[in-house]
Amino acid sequence: MPHKQSFWTFVYLLAAPASAFAQTPPAPATPAVPAALAAPAARPTPPTRAPDIPGAPTFTKVTGAGANAPIDKSGDFIIGPDYVPAPEFTAKDGVPQGKVHQFVMDSKDSKFYPGIARDVFGTPDPHNPKSLIVETHPKDYERAITVYVPAKHKRRKPAPFLVMHDGPKFGDLNTTIPSQVLDNLIAQKRIPPIVVVAIQNGGGDAQGNERGLEYDTLSGKFAEFIQAEVLPAVEKNADVKLTDKPDGRAAMGCSSGAAAAFTMAWYHPEWYHRIVSYSGTYVNQQWPWNPANPGGAWDYHDGIIANAERKPIRIWMHVGDRDLYNPNVMRDDMHDWVVANHRMAKVLKDKGYEYQYSYALDSGHCDKKVREQTLPQALEWVWRGYKGRR
Repeated sequence: MPHKQSFWTFVYLLAAPASAFAQTPPAPATPAVPAALAAPAARPTPPTRAPDIPGAPTFTKVTGAGANAPIDKSGDFIIGPDYVPAPEFTAKDGVPQGKVHQFVMDSKDSKFYPGIARDVFGTPDPHNPKSLIVETHPKDYERAITVYVPAKHKRRKPAPFLVMHDGPKFGDLNTTIPSQVLDNLIAQKRIPPIVVVAIQNGGGDAQGNERGLEYDTLSGKFAEFIQAEVLPAVEKNADVKLTDKPDGRAAMGCSSGAAAAFTMAWYHPEWYHRIVSYSGTYVNQQWPWNPANPGGAWDYHDGIIANAERKPIRIWMHVGDRDLYNPNVMRDDMHDWVVANHRMAKVLKDKGYEYQYSYALDSGHCDKKVREQTLPQALEWVWRGYKGRR
């Protein structure tokens, strides 16, 4: 088993530059693509979006360096621009330490995701500006599953748990956030003694790659893969029993991983109720194109949520004022991460969801400094109201 510090799933999210979560730089336009759809010479630099742009929520400003939104409030808040790492990142004497297990799953054993990849970025479909034409090929992969088990876990008692996307590679020791964040929060009784299942993605990003297929598709398939293949393997390899109660199940991620977390709860609310979303990719990035939801995750806030019965989802969400803006060859007005998250907050509020939305000033995509300040409180907020087995 690798050293405990290899656990924290946000090693990849925090250590990687923002460009790691954006799409591959656009390929030059081909003669078959109309001039109106041709790729620009360079990706636009994300502008700073003011808190009062059209369509923005009415925010409450949180003042003070290192201050987060109130732990007992829902709604829309502004934080920053001065960020301070949360004290939970510092190990404390006398706090029981959880254990970490790590194992590998092979795509050859999966009935859900045998693996795909692309060699070049797609080109806009000249007949459908919402879609890309992408050539793919099969590609095997291995994914590490990293499991945090809290101290004093009772192995026969079903444990609440949190699924984290973009988990670390097997044996990765370059951790930025240690698992004592969980140790501290659990010891302070701010969250229940949760098991954490960090799932490495299947590789690549966006349309035509395994990560994009897993994370950006609007369907229940990814949650079904985790339910059928990942969670049984976790119980076997980490010697734990995981709860089947949806109120004791959470999912979280950043960028497309955040959208994937929301999709898990949306399509399977009987499995997941609690979501943490950093820089959520609620934009048109789904592939293959699906006429049932032609705008991909953009359709969540463009009709899907508004037209459905309210589901038992509690969500903490965030975006930065310099978050991603149209970072690909498509020019469909559905690739502004700030606008997308503003629209998500509005429709969640209109439908009566329990949500807290933090708009981070002087902040980019999946911003490390913001996450280091907000993550402990985000976890605490999203687990509020949990009463365990009844």
